[in-house]
Amino acid sequence: MCHQTGIPVSKELKNIFARARNGEFCVLKIVIENEQLKVGASRESVSRWDQEYDLCILPLLEEQQPAYILYRLDTMNVQGFQWLFIAWSPDLSPVRQKMLYAATRTTLKKEFGNSHIKDELFGTVTEDVSFSGYTKHLVLQKGPVPLTAAEEELQKIKEDTEIFVETKRPTLQGVAFPLQENAVQALEKLQHKELSYVQLEIDFNHESIVLADASHTEIVDLPMRVPKDSARYHFFLYKHSYEGDYRESIVFIYSMPGYTCSIRERMLYSSCKNSLIDMVEKQLSLEITKKIEIGDGNELTPDFLYEEVHPKQLAHRQIFAKPKGPAGKRGIRRLIRGPAEPDKTD
Repeated sequence: MCHQTGIPVSKELKNIFARARNGEFCVLKIVIENEQLKVGASRESVSRWDQEYDLCILPLLEEQQPAYILYRLDTMNVQGFQWLFIAWSPDLSPVRQKMLYAATRTTLKKEFGNSHIKDELFGTVTEDVSFSGYTKHLVLQKGPVPLTAAEEELQKIKEDTEIFVETKRPTLQGVAFPLQENAVQALEKLQHKELSYVQLEIDFNHESIVLADASHTEIVDLPMRVPKDSARYHFFLYKHSYEGDYRESIVFIYSMPGYTCSIRERMLYSSCKNSLIDMVEKQLSLEITKKIEIGDGNELTPDFLYEEVHPKQLAHRQIFAKPKGPAGKRGIRRLIRGPAEPDKTD
């Protein structure tokens, strides 16, 4: 989900937007200064948008400063000229700046007019937003990248593996322990962003799921929350930025340290997991973005969580045909002797 910062558009920028929509400008750079959206640079006209794209846009990009770029295209709709919206968030810029620009992105697009924006581009390096990068973006938009037979098989294996993780140990399927009141209250606080982390455990004596921990936890502290000698259910409010947008995603983590736990504990935690998720999603209306299973808390690095929530698409690889053997050579000829003829006697 995306959240806005409440940073307003300056009066000057509103006037610039109106003039731009009427065709007066072709390039606008917008920045955040003194808690306002303002014009950082502008240009009035170009001969052809594709020929002067790099000349107009690349000089506006700073290595350590995020910005928004609006570039006018040649196409039009009923509202007028259509525009390309570029969210520039360089890797070297401070994290706070990245988050601020990501959270203000929706405000700017709404103020300019979403109907005027034909396409969007997000970039962290100049290659992402150059004319070459935009061309690649257009090609990818036309359809999914074709997968080879091997890649399709790998994708199917991954999907089947996720299904297997969610449905394994069918002999205990359908076991549903109730949630105790303290656990329900903690999950409701997580839903309203009053907490960022909730840990639940199974009370074997009373056959119920109870609260083990509830607190504000940063991602760097998450591994320390995972017990090394017992299983747990974790709900974590994952705050991050993805393609220029600020996100808050609920991640469910099932930690099972393996054979340090008893067989009974492993089986009960595994069999109760699906019913718990179903209860939380349907009865508490808690939207879970990603479900993860780990064996050790040290697996929960920032990179690991990011890849789990936003997995990369499998890259397209070309299949090379097996080279043919040398022409005209069939190997050594083998002589096949027929059945021996009987000896003739006089």
